[in-house]
Amino acid sequence: MEEEFSLDDPTQLLDSASEFAHHPGALNDAAVKDFLGRFPLPVVISALQTKADVPGLENTLVACLERVFKTKYGASLVPQYMPFVQVGLKADSQIVRCLSCKTVLSFLENFDDKSLSAIKLIIGYDIYPLLLDCLINGNEQVATAAIDAIKNIAQFPEAMGIIFPSNINEATHLGNVASRCSSLGRVRVLSLIVKLFSISNLIASVIYNSNLLSLLEADIRNSNDTLVTLSALELLYELTEIQHGAEFLARTTLQLLHSIISNSSMESILRSRAMMISGRLLSKENIYMFVDEPSVKSLISAIDVRLGLLDGKDADECESALEALGGIGSSIQGAMLLLTSFPPAARHIVQAAFDRQGGGKQLAALHALGNIVGENRPEDSIILNGDSEESLRRLIYEVASESTKLTPSGLLLSVLLQAAEFRLAGYRVITGLVARVWCLMEICSKPEIISIVTDPTTETAKIGMEARYKCCKAILSGIAGKLQEAVERGPYLVRKHTEATPVVMTAERF
Repeated sequence: MEEEFSLDDPTQLLDSASEFAHHPGALNDAAVKDFLGRFPLPVVISALQTKADVPGLENTLVACLERVFKTKYGASLVPQYMPFVQVGLKADSQIVRCLSCKTVLSFLENFDDKSLSAIKLIIGYDIYPLLLDCLINGNEQVATAAIDAIKNIAQFPEAMGIIFPSNINEATHLGNVASRCSSLGRVRVLSLIVKLFSISNLIASVIYNSNLLSLLEADIRNSNDTLVTLSALELLYELTEIQHGAEFLARTTLQLLHSIISNSSMESILRSRAMMISGRLLSKENIYMFVDEPSVKSLISAIDVRLGLLDGKDADECESALEALGGIGSSIQGAMLLLTSFPPAARHIVQAAFDRQGGGKQLAALHALGNIVGENRPEDSIILNGDSEESLRRLIYEVASESTKLTPSGLLLSVLLQAAEFRLAGYRVITGLVARVWCLMEICSKPEIISIVTDPTTETAKIGMEARYKCCKAILSGIAGKLQEAVERGPYLVRKHTEATPVVMTAERF
């Protein structure tokens, strides 16, 4: 078959394939049919197998075939050429292996022949184990393409048994695959698990029940190799971004993160990453449905203690800790816990937010304070409970009284007089704070703040302009709300809420 379709002189094929591969814009089925009408697929594949030594031919044909198989018509041809895909996945050439992985992906995404089962073809040609081999032993591009293909396979219900075999001794069980490969291969397997976890709640549940997340936890606990631990933490950070991941991560992750943050012998970069993950995880409102409050308090306490020990010595770790607390504070539950713990962990944020010598630490603290006061929460979720609000007010007034500014409005004005990035953070803080009457009155008492916030020329960057505008609207809304209340009460002294009160009088005597 190869002889029948081989080309003695591949020049014409090379030129046409190059033109096809570099054609601007998307290619439709008609263009693919036209090209394959002149150079049938067996001819192109044969040339790729036998003429790879011709300069530029392999790269050109790979680029050409990739565009062919991305179309519906091209994908419809894949079942006939599965043996070539199979061979390609085992090829020595990395770009051919990458093409084969991408071909599997294109086939699954575009194939719509109802008479054939795509997954049965994948099983029949033993494609999945070959994709795993590409993941572990291929270069970075091949590994990425393999993950994309496997992730697509996993979206077919009938493929669950392939990717998650019930027999834990199966060679393709991801736990076994991870245990027998290099550290790089193991990280790639863990990355695959994270990508599969992101597909759906059902698959996340299967992964959790298969104990595959324990592989990630084991690498995080590995104190012998900082790079391995850091790579695992990066993957855990990725997991925390998955909306349906909270339920599964909450069960064991908080304790793991606490152990890292509170370990002074750990590398600073590992503690910093663990704190950032904590902030990301506890920023989600739904996480509090799955965690117990003592665990969250314990984690907050670990960050609080770490900030106290640092005392500004490690700027990067300090900033990470403040950002983490800010992440926690963006949720209602988190904000309340930061403000009502004893002593309140939020004190670090308020103190650092108005320290003009703090640099990056001050900026991180300002954004963290913006989160706590509700700048990024819905309007009906800005105000916290009574104890939390009183703690917030007290912390800000205490910092003001100990500074040369004396008042909260003075502190906020000093922020707005700093560089643009600090003003941006300051706008966020004011936007959230003016939902409180005491702060609204503070802001209105400082004409300089109103002047800056209402001046359209203050900011030149788009993000600054939008933050200033949002801040201006929040102040206006607060003032308008108070005025509206006054109008609704009418011209006479009428209490907002009148209640019946008992009257005690001396009894009349006859």
